[in-house]
Amino acid sequence: MRLVQLSRHTIAFPSPEAALREPNGLLALGGDLSPARLLMAYQRGIFPWFSPGDPILWWSPDPRAVLWPDKFHISRSMKRFHKTPPYRVTINHAFGQVIDGCAEDRNEGTWITPDIVLAYNRLHELGNAHSIEVWHDDLLVGGMYGVSQGTLFCGESMFSRRINASKTALMLFCHAFAQAGGQLVDCQVLNSHTASLGAVEIPRREYLDYLGQARQQHLPSHFWVPRELFLHA
Repeated sequence: MRLVQLSRHTIAFPSPEAALREPNGLLALGGDLSPARLLMAYQRGIFPWFSPGDPILWWSPDPRAVLWPDKFHISRSMKRFHKTPPYRVTINHAFGQVIDGCAEDRNEGTWITPDIVLAYNRLHELGNAHSIEVWHDDLLVGGMYGVSQGTLFCGESMFSRRINASKTALMLFCHAFAQAGGQLVDCQVLNSHTASLGAVEIPRREYLDYLGQARQQHLPSHFWVPRELFLHA
């Protein structure tokens, strides 16, 4: 298997099965970040991830990290923390601020370049990318964003400027998502943080099967309407 160079003149991708096992399912490079190409990628279980100054790299890991929304792990400390919730959580109120926060709050640097920010803001305007915001009074202190694929949500990034802010975003999103019929949250590659919240690894083939089924199903039309989220709605 070899790395495929994408053309700017077609949005076609090679099969995810052609991805290199190391590193982490690298599949192709090049192309662009147009809405059509990004949506084609997510429909096939592929996502972009690259460092500033590098060509666009496209990935489809095997295994794939996923989180069943009804299996989000709430630790004892989080339960105590939320006995008197310090935050307010909303959906689709401030997508631009959330992706900017994800880009800025990275001590190790960021892959969320200005081109990525522009591309995902376009997806948000088209109704395909969504954000969850965590507020302390009127100050944005955390959040997450990703791309919807029917009853599957492809999580992209999260950030936290106050204790437990990003965990709160994911916790309330999983609660609302499961209640609305959401089936799976894609976490891409497992790390210690997502594993502590309940994420697990499954074979890529299994993930692609879930994705194919989820794309044929739909959440209620009001789910992505901007509103406040509550843990016990």
